[in-house]
Amino acid sequence: MGFYFAQLLTGLANASSLFLIACGLSIIFGVTRIVNFAHGSFYMVGAYLAYTLVTTLDGGVFGFWFAVLAAAVIVGVVGLIIEMTILRRIYHAPELFQLVATFGVVLIFQDATLAIWGAEDLLGPRAPGLDRAVRIIGEPIPEYDLALIFIGPLVLGAIWLLFHRTRWGILVRAATQDRDMVDALGVNQAWLFSGVFMLGAALAGLGGALQIPREAANLHMDLSVIGEAFVVVVIGGMGSVSGAFVAAILISVLNAFAILVFPQISIVLPFIVMAVVLILRPHGLFGKPGSEHGSPVDPEAPLRLLSPRAAMVLMALIFTLALSPAVLSDFSTILLVDVMVATLFAVSLHFMMGLGGMVSFGHAAYFGVGAYGTAMAVKFFGLSMLPAMLLGPLAAALAALFFGWFCVRLSGVYLAMLTLAAAQILWGVTFQWQEFTGGDDGILGVWPAAWANSDQVFFYIAFVLCIGGILFLRRVAHSPFGYGLRGIRDSDIRAEAIGMDVKLHQWMGFALAGAVAGIAGSVFAFSKGSVFPDALGIGQSVDGLIMVLLGGIHALAGPIFGAVAFVMIEDWVSRLDYWRFIFGAIILVVVLIAPDGIAGGVDRLLRVLRLRRDEEGVA
Repeated sequence: MGFYFAQLLTGLANASSLFLIACGLSIIFGVTRIVNFAHGSFYMVGAYLAYTLVTTLDGGVFGFWFAVLAAAVIVGVVGLIIEMTILRRIYHAPELFQLVATFGVVLIFQDATLAIWGAEDLLGPRAPGLDRAVRIIGEPIPEYDLALIFIGPLVLGAIWLLFHRTRWGILVRAATQDRDMVDALGVNQAWLFSGVFMLGAALAGLGGALQIPREAANLHMDLSVIGEAFVVVVIGGMGSVSGAFVAAILISVLNAFAILVFPQISIVLPFIVMAVVLILRPHGLFGKPGSEHGSPVDPEAPLRLLSPRAAMVLMALIFTLALSPAVLSDFSTILLVDVMVATLFAVSLHFMMGLGGMVSFGHAAYFGVGAYGTAMAVKFFGLSMLPAMLLGPLAAALAALFFGWFCVRLSGVYLAMLTLAAAQILWGVTFQWQEFTGGDDGILGVWPAAWANSDQVFFYIAFVLCIGGILFLRRVAHSPFGYGLRGIRDSDIRAEAIGMDVKLHQWMGFALAGAVAGIAGSVFAFSKGSVFPDALGIGQSVDGLIMVLLGGIHALAGPIFGAVAFVMIEDWVSRLDYWRFIFGAIILVVVLIAPDGIAGGVDRLLRVLRLRRDEEGVA
């Protein structure tokens, strides 16, 4: 009995830390509608700042708690600066484009932290006065864990008083419900947003600062916590602080007990819980209908077929690409295969997001299933290269059909998070199923057949599959099915009123995008000769999002521009020191200069040069 009670207290202590991060994230989304990927960076910087202040001041009980609070305030000021200099400029851009901007901030923070504090983990001292354990029902419980259990509800109460007993808090709540009405009343929304962002960043910094007696500050804290924080916010309901508190307790306590019964499930348990909650309650435990959507966006211009001149330019580029192995080195030829794989992956994601309006944070699942399906067909079934390349996309299509049936019943951020849950569940199965998937060692020795093992021959195999897949999706976009998908994206109510089966249409679009992503994964498996769980990981999904949003989500050419730019820039800067800082800065520059992506920037440039008429768009 005492042991289980100790596990419960451990879970509650973890819940307090998780709540501090998640509530800040929820508050920021509730008011500004920004999906802030940099929130984990605030948590990490808070831990490093607290370590420096605690070890420098060395002032006993008072010095420790002063250092924790000071770290939170400094992180809040850093968040305020980022909001005023970067995010305020792109509030009217598509919400997911803001996600790319915050990811650029993540990269900059990672290398800035590395430059300031170094690569070694930094374990802070124990909290003075709370450095022992007390026995409860015979089990030793750290005093600091008991303090954390008290701090969580204390912060929840302070936030409640702030939002219900102050004019500023009432305005924030009003902005959460109706920002246009608050604006009509003459409230300075810019300062309201800044204050909310500063508060959210400070809470994340406080969460990180409170962790230093329990966990070493390290450079992976940001990405390791952000996924779980998003899960808590979604389970609780976007914008609901009390929901975040309940969800943090639910996740942490379940995790504390599940690890005793089935330790392997701990890495995917939060995502399984989130998937179950979203299927049963599509808006989270305390969320309200409509809370999943960001800022309203202007209607998109209809897609147009390529003009004869643009079609000739496109064919010339494809012809030039086909001839490139004759003049390029082997390294450049291999790099072009990587570009084509990334482009097909990005185009498949854009088909689902841009045309279908179904935002996916877990599209890598179908890329990875395609890669693993191909690799398993070779290693376990002994299939040759071409049959294996058919089996991979088929497996991806089946996976997309299964998960898509659940996902298309949601919308907005909730749909995106359910796709992330599906990807994480598949990743967890791949990572843990050592006997079949190789676990983190992956599957090795997946090489092309003897007749295709030269770089030039494999280039043309990749060329046919990738360019063919891109042209196929482009053709579907201009077919009646594609028009229907875009019509549902713009108004599902009107589409349903004219007799369309909305969910079936979206489900088929979801499966088609997954199958094409599987083709990209299949080519990827043979090009690398191996497959690892990273192919299904969050990093791969984030790369796809960046490609689509960097290129421009409102144009069919956007993911092509974005994928080419992403792969080429990554190949260049990854050879340099502090490449994340450089890459993040490049992303921010593109975001600030061309908030509608590279395709939008190219479109404006062509108009300035009078090479495009006003009625034409980048198709």
